[in-house]
Amino acid sequence: MKYPKDFGYMSIIKTVSDVNNTFLSRRELTCNFAGLGGKLQKLQAVDMITKEFKLDGKIVIPIRLRSHVGKPEVTGTFFVYDDEGLAKKHVNPIIFARLDKSKAKLAEAQAAEQPAEEKPE
Repeated sequence: MKYPKDFGYMSIIKTVSDVNNTFLSRRELTCNFAGLGGKLQKLQAVDMITKEFKLDGKIVIPIRLRSHVGKPEVTGTFFVYDDEGLAKKHVNPIIFARLDKSKAKLAEAQAAEQPAEEKPE
């Protein structure tokens, strides 16, 4: 995934808490992103968390991104599920609708970008 700015992903994530919730069959991560206040989007945060904690093949859901007043810091809460069906059962469907809307907007922007690159021949 391309980003307009290189944030140096691996060095700016600090884990606040990492809880394995066996009752709900999920992992709950709370992390601080230093220096990204007002710049971080949910899909970028999910990508960063997936790379940092090596969560390939798992469902990472951003529950909350909170900016701190007076600090360039964002605190994010993420749920990590092994099964998408279980995630859809536990998490509010509005969150999935918002994520799908963001993914569609990102795909549309990439589709508009590719023909623009191919035209100047």
